[in-house]
Formats: sequence, C-alpha cells, structure tokens
Amino acid sequence: MSSTEAGTGSAADRAGAATTDMKLEVVVIPVSDVDRAKDFYTGLGWRLDADISAGDAFRIVQLTPPGSGCSIQFGTGVTSVTPGSAQGLYLIVADIGVVRDDLLEHGVDVGEVFHEGAGGARFHDPGRVAGPSPDHRSYGSFATFSDPDGNGWLLQEITTRLPGRIDEAETTYASASDLAEAMRRASIAHGEHEKRIGAADPDWPDWYAEYMVAEQAGRELPS
Repeated sequence: MSSTEAGTGSAADRAGAATTDMKLEVVVIPVSDVDRAKDFYTGLGWRLDADISAGDAFRIVQLTPPGSGCSIQFGTGVTSVTPGSAQGLYLIVADIGVVRDDLLEHGVDVGEVFHEGAGGARFHDPGRVAGPSPDHRSYGSFATFSDPDGNGWLLQEITTRLPGRIDEAETTYASASDLAEAMRRASIAHGEHEKRIGAADPDWPDWYAEYMVAEQAGRELPS
C-alpha cells in the first residue's frame, strides 16, 4: 500500500487505529536569559531535571512542576521562537487560592482569581469576572502569572474531571496535598450520607474509595 493510500482512511478509522500510548512529556518555552529563567522556575519549587551544555552554542534546561507528568525545556540553540511568546500554558491545581498564596510567597506577581463572564475570557482580560467560580465549580476558576520573559501561565482549578478525561482503571493523585483535599471532600460527602441513612457507616473506607474514584473519573458520585 502506498503512503498516499495509507492516509486516505476515514477520521473514525484513523482514530480507532491509535492504540499505543503517546504521552506529552515536554513543552519548549522561549527565553532570552537561560540563567534568569532557571532561577525563576527553581524558585517556584520546580524540580530541576537537567542542565546540559555542549559549548556556547547549545544548552538545555529541563524542569518539572510539582506533581506534573509534563516538563518544560528552554535554553540556548533550542528554539528560534521569540522569547516570551509562549502564552496560555496551563497549570492545573486542586485549590487555586492555596497555590496563588504560595506563588505570592515566592515573589511571583500573580493576578487575582477570576472566572469567565464570557467564553474565552481566560485568555484575555475583557470578560473576566473577579473571584472564583460560584461554588468553586471544577474547571471554572483561573489566575495568571508570567515568567521574566513574559511567557504566560494560566492556573486552572480542577477538582472533578469531566467523564472520559481519565482512565477509570487508574486513580492517581499528583501530591499528598491533592490526596488530602480529595479525602476532605469525601469526608464531607460521607457525613451527608450518614445523615441520610441515620446511622454511622461501618464501611466508610469502602464508601470513601468509591467516592474518590468516581469523583476523579467524572462519574456519578455515591450518595
């Protein structure tokens, strides 16, 4: 079969053929001063994975945010893109207020928490409404900050994933704090469950586990 023929299947056929893992692990960001960028990101508590040089023409630095499966890279001879032109880089957090306070303590100029009054307002100022999303609706609260070059980061608070966004066979938490927050939410929900049944629930560990797996998978929560 020719390469042309191989590419003529329907979109459904091509989508169905993608059965092997393809994991996004690194995003390259453009910076003008490698050491300044390295100091900024390590100052946020991001893990330094590599700092490799080959003479003056090439240097690559890789860092990973806490709990992230994806890293960033920058350096010399890495990209020709204009420094500061990377925008809308998402950082997903379980509690946007806590993360914002932590960034402020690290000297980062973080904007106020907001939610969208108009579609797409997360990417531009007009349409933003001050304060978190009502009831801290998952996916609904945002805040922004930039690195010294102006590369723009977007914090988004997600507590419950939409259906189909994760593998239901794998329930994982990025950090101890994320796990603790999930357990607190399960505890509050379980308290309401015990009120409904009018008795203490001796099988509360099973109920917690079912709740936390369902919450992360975006399925209907137990009552």
